[in-house]
Amino acid sequence: MPIQVRNFRPGNIPAMADIWNEVVREGVAFPQEQTLDTAAATAFFAAQTFCGVAQDEAGAVVGLYILHPNNVGRCGHIANASYAVAKARRGEHIGEQLVRHSLAQAKACGFGVLQFNAVVATNVHARHLYERLGFVQLGTIPKGFRLPDGRYADICPYYHAL
Repeated sequence: MPIQVRNFRPGNIPAMADIWNEVVREGVAFPQEQTLDTAAATAFFAAQTFCGVAQDEAGAVVGLYILHPNNVGRCGHIANASYAVAKARRGEHIGEQLVRHSLAQAKACGFGVLQFNAVVATNVHARHLYERLGFVQLGTIPKGFRLPDGRYADICPYYHAL
């Protein structure tokens, strides 16, 4: 089914929270440990510079991304983003559409760089996608991410000039 990526609407928040929380509960990609209820999700998504949703042909939200400054002041031109795709829809290249959209949106918002601070080294599908789209790995931070079982995985920062 064709996927459309667009700005989120308030009515999308329950689906967005469900997808976000699914990734948080998995505990292998996002640093967050607390899930979002509707009120927290509403505030969280409203606080971003941009939130994009991937919507399928039937109108269902199947993925999302958030875009915001990575830092403030003299580093405020660097954006950061996070992506989430519904578990049942992974493998359909929805993540690629979200990343491509976020690159264009970051540039449109006036950012000059998109940086990922903490891509978990074991998230090989995301890493291959980022590298295929021109992101450059900046190094490795040993044991930077705590997995659900208490073990630690390396994290790999990435950037892409816009």
